[in-house]
Amino acid sequence: MLPQKAIVVGAGIVGLATARALAIKGYKVTVIDKTQEAIGASIRNFGMLWPVGQPDGGLYERAKRTKQIWMECLDGMKQSYNPCGSIHLAYFDDEWAVLEEMHEKFIANKRPVHLLTPDQIEERFSGINQRKLIGGLYSDDEVIIDPRSAIKGLPAYLTAAYGVEFIWGTAITGITKHKASSFDKTFEADIICVCSGADFETLFPSVFAAQPITKSRLQMMRFKHEKSDYKIGTSVCGGLSLLHYKSFAVASSLEALHTRIHQDMSEYVKHGIHVMVSQNAQGELTVGDTHEYGLDFDPFDNHYQNQLVLDYLKQLMHIDDWQITQTWNGIYPVMKNGATDLFITIEPGVYILNGIGGHGMTMSFGFAEEMINTI
Repeated sequence: MLPQKAIVVGAGIVGLATARALAIKGYKVTVIDKTQEAIGASIRNFGMLWPVGQPDGGLYERAKRTKQIWMECLDGMKQSYNPCGSIHLAYFDDEWAVLEEMHEKFIANKRPVHLLTPDQIEERFSGINQRKLIGGLYSDDEVIIDPRSAIKGLPAYLTAAYGVEFIWGTAITGITKHKASSFDKTFEADIICVCSGADFETLFPSVFAAQPITKSRLQMMRFKHEKSDYKIGTSVCGGLSLLHYKSFAVASSLEALHTRIHQDMSEYVKHGIHVMVSQNAQGELTVGDTHEYGLDFDPFDNHYQNQLVLDYLKQLMHIDDWQITQTWNGIYPVMKNGATDLFITIEPGVYILNGIGGHGMTMSFGFAEEMINTI
């Protein structure tokens, strides 16, 4: 018996993860994308595999599973990555209170975390601003990859490892049961999975309009240090990130931090800013980010928002020897109702996988595996 055929529309990280899950389940998979290679949100991010940001339970397990699959893929691709962990720094008493509380909760759930003193931080890591530093919460879970090379290399890996076929430069303009059509060709399959990120509104506009979904636009920057061998040693976050990630929402002490930041840092709240820096295995430093929400955005980077990010970053890091090399923005879909993902059955055999917000690198492989196993 010939294997069943599956089509995946979209070659971003969700599409690639879905193609892998379908191939492992025994389907002959074809991925179709309108561009010549992935150029969207999947390559415009930190490259963070970030379990520390996910709440305990199913989402944390999904993040760990995604990291495991990433390691398998990257090892198979012979691509380097940086298993550097992460540190959340505290410069205010309310930030330290959250870190102390979350340390207890994380330890109770067997997460690999440690509280570090300023001296321990200075001994282990480079470039961190010691002025007024109270301490930090270090997590060993996090890994940094280069999303640009990783996403570019995944198609060839999936072809070699699982026989996945890729068709580039072909826009799918219509989908019915068992058929996906471009302007001049129709592709037939037993299953069609639409994984086109924010673009799925063009294929199913009424379905898109009926969902509690919007889009988020982020701005980011990349730097290089004047010394080619400079290493931070970990990914660095500050107090703003404690308000951003859902894993910290269970801390009762978060309310005081929330109040102070909304009172004293209203511009950061207005522009959805939390500040992080990651370093890939090539030594490049990625900094961000901002969050605007809506359906349409100004296409130009906002210098004021980038400056707010840099002003805050200087409170965390010594960046005088950093040279900016790139700025950019990316757009991804996000659920307005707080849901962590979107999985829709349009009709038997036609599915939409979407809406995992800004957690594509951290969650996609696990999400796709879970969803495909329900089909």
